[in-house]
Amino acid sequence: MSKNKKAEEPFIPDFDAVDTFLTPWATQAETAWNGQIVTMGILVSLACGLIGSFIVVRKLALMGDAISHGILPGLALAFIIMQSRALFPMFFGACLAGLLCSLCIEWLQKKSILKPDAALGLTFTTFFAFGVLLISIYGGNAHIDPECLLYGEIGLIPLAENLSIAGIQLGSRPLVSMLVVTILVIISIIVFYKQLLVTSFDYTLAKTLGLPVTLIHYGLMLLLALTIVSAFEAVGVILVISMLIFPSVTASFFFTRMPAILVSSLPLSFVYSIGGFFLARWLDCSIAGAMVLVASLCFGLGWGFGPKGGLAWQLFHRLKHPHPSIIERTNQYPIKE
Repeated sequence: MSKNKKAEEPFIPDFDAVDTFLTPWATQAETAWNGQIVTMGILVSLACGLIGSFIVVRKLALMGDAISHGILPGLALAFIIMQSRALFPMFFGACLAGLLCSLCIEWLQKKSILKPDAALGLTFTTFFAFGVLLISIYGGNAHIDPECLLYGEIGLIPLAENLSIAGIQLGSRPLVSMLVVTILVIISIIVFYKQLLVTSFDYTLAKTLGLPVTLIHYGLMLLLALTIVSAFEAVGVILVISMLIFPSVTASFFFTRMPAILVSSLPLSFVYSIGGFFLARWLDCSIAGAMVLVASLCFGLGWGFGPKGGLAWQLFHRLKHPHPSIIERTNQYPIKE
C-alpha cells in the first residue's frame, strides 16, 4: 500500500494559491513565525549581495567558499576553549579562523609554486576537514549538528534562543546578529566606498594614491567572514556562497556601474527571500534551497534577456550588425566604477 501510495504522489504537488500565499499569514502567530523566516532571508541575501559585489569584481568569488568552510574549526575550538555556545566567543572563533584561512591562502600563493586555485583548494579543504574532525569528536557535547552547519535550516530561526541585553528581549539571536552585521556592512561600504572601489578596479592606482591596499583587503575579508558567520546558521556554509555571487552577477546584466549593482541587491533580496519562501511552501521543500533556486531563475532571466550582454540582446545585435568590427566584438559590458 505504501509503495502504491508513493508511486501515485505527483512529482510536483498541485498548486494551491490559497495555501501557498494566504495560509502562512492567516493568524498573528503564523505571521510572526513566517515573518522572521522571510526577514532573515532578506538580511542574508542583502549582506551577502553587498559584500559579494566587491568579491566578484576582485575575482575572489571562491574566497567566500574557502572562508565559509574555514570557519568550522574556529567554531569548534571556541566551544572547546570556552565551554560555551555564547554568541561572542563563537563569533570571535569563527572570524579568526576565517581570516587565518585567508592568510594561509595568500601565504601559499606568495611563498610556494602553487597557483591561486590550488592554494585555495588545499587550504579550505584542510580547514574544513579539521573542523569536521573537531565537530565529530566534540559536537555531541556542544549540540553542533554538522548537517545544520552545511545546509542550514532557516525555517527554525523562530525557535532559536532569544538575545537579551540588560534584561531587554531583543528577539531571535540569529536574526538580531544578522541585522547588526547587515547594518555594519552597509555603513562600512558607505564610509569606505571610494577605497573599496579603487582597490577593486585598479590595484596599481590604489598603490600610487598611497591607499593601504593590504589593510583594505583584510578589512573586506573580515566583513566577509562576519557575514558568513552570521548567515551560515540560516542557510548553511554551502548555500551562503550562492547569495554572495548571484545578486551581483545578475545585476551586471542590467547595469554596468557599481552603485547601481549595489542598490540592486535590495530588491533582489526581497525577490529571493519572498519568492523562495512561497516556492518552498508550494513544493514542501527546503526554504533555503528554494531561495537559491529563485536566485538561479533570476540569473537565468538576466542572462537570457539582460540588456548588458544577455543572450537575446547579443542575438539582436548580431542580426542588426551581421559583420561587427573588432572593437564591437570586444565590447563585453564590463562592470565599471
